[in-house]
Amino acid sequence: MSLTEWQSATLKETTSVTDRSQADAHLQNWKLTLAYDGTDFQGWQVQPGLVTIQGELQAALGRITGESPLPQGSGRTDAGVHALGQVASFALRAPIPAANLHRALNRTLPPSIRVLAAELAPIAFHARHSAVAKTYEYRIFREPLCPPFLARYVYACPWTLDLDKLQACARIFSGEHDFLSFAASDPDLSERESGVQLDGAGACGAPRIGPRSTVRIIHSSAWEQRAGDSGALLVYRVCGNGFLHHMVRNLVGTMLDVGRGQLDPHEIPAILAARDRTAAGPTAPARGLFLHSVEYEKTEFRPDQD
Repeated sequence: MSLTEWQSATLKETTSVTDRSQADAHLQNWKLTLAYDGTDFQGWQVQPGLVTIQGELQAALGRITGESPLPQGSGRTDAGVHALGQVASFALRAPIPAANLHRALNRTLPPSIRVLAAELAPIAFHARHSAVAKTYEYRIFREPLCPPFLARYVYACPWTLDLDKLQACARIFSGEHDFLSFAASDPDLSERESGVQLDGAGACGAPRIGPRSTVRIIHSSAWEQRAGDSGALLVYRVCGNGFLHHMVRNLVGTMLDVGRGQLDPHEIPAILAARDRTAAGPTAPARGLFLHSVEYEKTEFRPDQD
């Protein structure tokens, strides 16, 4: 290549990079907080030929802005799992005001998906990688007859349960443990390999999780009784720096075995140590599980700073 040709090629490449940088400079990073009824969806993650939360959100963005970014969620809720505070992030070039995007999304999304908040975020913000803690709730209906309008959102479980034993189990799960015994038999390896990306210590002092690790830190783990108009609820509430595939539902299924007297709370440490899914109890149904909220580091952000 001659000097002139090399200079021309270099100039072209530099111009291309500059053009891309200028185009990227017009991107705005968005953070959405969502609530949804997961009953009629095949989970969060987009799948060919199936109706998913991520797919519906991507399609709605396309109809509103003409752009179709794939929204990244804080976690991939399974088919039938609900959310009270799922968080999603994506980038758009369209200079749309937050209030307008919020309103337009709720007009075009199905009624079972609602956007609770839409806001601009720092360009480095990522719904999953930036998360430092998540809270889940699992709801159990305790009355003999579950009302039909509630059946989609609870596990109807009229058995006699020993609440003291349930609380004893929940306390054992607090702290740092290897939860492989409570992961799905065929865990989502790609999710585990990425880990929960934390920079140093996050909220509640949560350290970064390494690749392929099945160790998680549970900050709080407890059962509570709630009285509702339709009857008594028993709710398991757990907050941690990350969760394995089916982990919460497997914890609940195992604790229910303890509450029914089929397992002893003293067996839980041995189940954790076994690192074997077959050592733990059954998987509780998806319909009782809610992603309650996601925590992020608090940062000062002005929409014009990026």
